[in-house]
Amino acid sequence: MWRCFNIGKQELQINEEIRDKELRIIGSNGEQLGIMSASQALSKAESMNLDLVKIAPQAKPPVCKIMDYGKYRFEQAKREKEARKNQHVVDVKEIRLSLNIDTHDFNTKLAHAKRFVEAGNKIKVSIRFRGREMGHPELGMDVMQKFAESCAEFANIEKPAKLEGRSMLMFLGPKTK
Repeated sequence: MWRCFNIGKQELQINEEIRDKELRIIGSNGEQLGIMSASQALSKAESMNLDLVKIAPQAKPPVCKIMDYGKYRFEQAKREKEARKNQHVVDVKEIRLSLNIDTHDFNTKLAHAKRFVEAGNKIKVSIRFRGREMGHPELGMDVMQKFAESCAEFANIEKPAKLEGRSMLMFLGPKTK
């Protein structure tokens, strides 16, 4: 029976799965037990009621450690869960403006932008040009400049406004403290 357990990014072989002729063995407390055959190491691990785990298969000879494998897996999973809990994912929120946006609509979009940035997210500001609006990209640039200036107190321009096809895009990010 061949089983490899996936702990984090590395796969570990345990007990009977280890088929190397000689192994460097590390005890349960971290002390060196020397180089011995797989059968000797396995009998030593079984006498302690622990598992033999290959932790460095690329070494010459491979390094195995005597440990409680179930406890090791539990602690590893606990550490990974803690790391996932502490990381903050930065989302990119989109705000769509129009070429002839009115003052109140503009202020509403500005309030949304401020709320997104305070939550730690980045903002993608876009203007979609329709029909004859494509003939006046400078009007879109004016709206983008006005929006960027209004956001200047709480956001930085990460990528300035640029026309890409029928859309003009600009990216804003939270100000660094």
